[in-house]
Amino acid sequence: MNKFIYLFALLFLLSCSKNNPDTELESSYKGKLVVKGICMNYVIQVLDSDFDSSLIELNWINEFSDISYTNVFALGSVCDFPEDIDEGDEFNFIIDNSKDNNCAVCLAYSPTPNKYLSITVLD
Repeated sequence: MNKFIYLFALLFLLSCSKNNPDTELESSYKGKLVVKGICMNYVIQVLDSDFDSSLIELNWINEFSDISYTNVFALGSVCDFPEDIDEGDEFNFIIDNSKDNNCAVCLAYSPTPNKYLSITVLD
């Protein structure tokens, strides 16, 4: 009988400690808004050296200003990016590809890198 109690307790503990992918903490990164272009054409620079370089432009030149930037991406999640973040501000974020971008955004052109990421800004 004791063997069954121990076995049940062990199974219970293992099931409680199992990682749930929905609640598992994701890696957070530090970013900086380097271009706040019109119509939410925002460019974000990644400040973490361990960020996956295949997701960002390692070098990008803004064709309007001829300023060169490193480790940047275009904002893909324009619907919920905080309005109070200004050019030059740093913030923490996670990559969030589950974002729904069904909001109205004007179509005026402002140059951005070719690579886009959807992110969630952390408080």
